[in-house]
Amino acid sequence: MKAVYFQDFGGSENIIFHDVDAPADPTGHEVLVNVKAAGVNRADIMQRKGFYPAPKGFPERIPGLEFAGEIAAVGEKVSQFEVGERVFGITAGGAHAEMLLTEESLLAKIPSNLSFVEAAAFPEAFITAHDAVFTQGKLIENETLLIHAVGSGVGLAALQLAKAKGIFVIGTSRTDEKLADAKTLGLDIAISTNNARDFQDQIMKVTKGKGVNVILDLVGANYFSQNIESLALKGRLILVGLVGGRKTEFDLGLALTKRLTIIGTVLRSRTTEEKSSATRSFVREVLPLMASGVLRSNIDRTFPAEDAAGAHDYIESNANFGKVVLEF
Repeated sequence: MKAVYFQDFGGSENIIFHDVDAPADPTGHEVLVNVKAAGVNRADIMQRKGFYPAPKGFPERIPGLEFAGEIAAVGEKVSQFEVGERVFGITAGGAHAEMLLTEESLLAKIPSNLSFVEAAAFPEAFITAHDAVFTQGKLIENETLLIHAVGSGVGLAALQLAKAKGIFVIGTSRTDEKLADAKTLGLDIAISTNNARDFQDQIMKVTKGKGVNVILDLVGANYFSQNIESLALKGRLILVGLVGGRKTEFDLGLALTKRLTIIGTVLRSRTTEEKSSATRSFVREVLPLMASGVLRSNIDRTFPAEDAAGAHDYIESNANFGKVVLEF
C-alpha cells in the first residue's frame, strides 16, 4: 500500500508518498479500514520533526491521528461493524496510509450527510474538545468558556460544541481574520492577542469582574499567569497545547484562594480503554449534532496524499482556519 512516509526527521522535504507493507489481516476485535481521507494535525508535524515520537506499537515514520474510510475486513469478534460500512475515528498513528488496522471500539459510523473528507475533519478535534471541556472541565449551562487559539481545529470544535449548549464563549487569536470567521460560528466575544499583553483585563471587564469558569488553552506558558488571573472562583484550566512554551511562573496564592483546578490532558498516549470511553461519549453526545447538521467540519483546505508535504507547510504557515485534510 501507499503511505505518507518520513525518510528522515526534520523538514517537510523528508516527506514522500511511499510503498510500505500493508497491515496484517484483522483478528479478534480488530478492523481493517480502507482510508479515504485523513486529517492533518500539528502533532503530525511535531512527529516529523522528531519531537513527538509515536507510542509503542505504532509506526514512527507514518503519521496520522484521525481518518475516515470504508471497512475492508473485520476480525472474528467484531460485532458492531460490517464490511463496506463507512467509519471514522482516532488512532495513535499510521492513519496517513491507504489501509489502517484499528480496534472497533475506536470507530464510529459516519452520518449519511457527511462525505469522507468532511468526516475526517471531525474525530481528533471534536473528541479532544468534548473530552477536555465537558468531561474533564465539567462545563455546564450558565457558565462561561474562554478558548485560546479559537481558530484552530480544536478551538473551533470547542466553540461549536459550547454554542450548541447555549454557553457564552470568549475566544482569542493573534489573527483578526480568524476571530471574524469564528464570530460567524457564534463566538460571543473576540479578543486579539496579536499585540495585547494583558488579555485578562479584557476578560474581567467582559465578565464584570467574575472571570471565566473554564479555559481551554492550546497555547501554554505564555498565557498561564493571565489564565490564573482570568479564572473565576472554582475555575478550571484545561491545558491541551504548549506552542507558547512549557515553563512559567505564577502566583500559587491565586490558585489557593480561587480554589482552582488545573488539568493537563492529551489524547494520543491514552490507553485503548480510555480512548474507547472518549469515543463512546463522542458517539453519544456529539454524533447526533453532526447528523443533524448543527456541527460543521471546519475544513480549511484539502490536499492529495501525494502532497502531504504541502499540507505540512500550509499548517506551519498558520494560514489555516480549521482543519487540513488529506485525500487518498
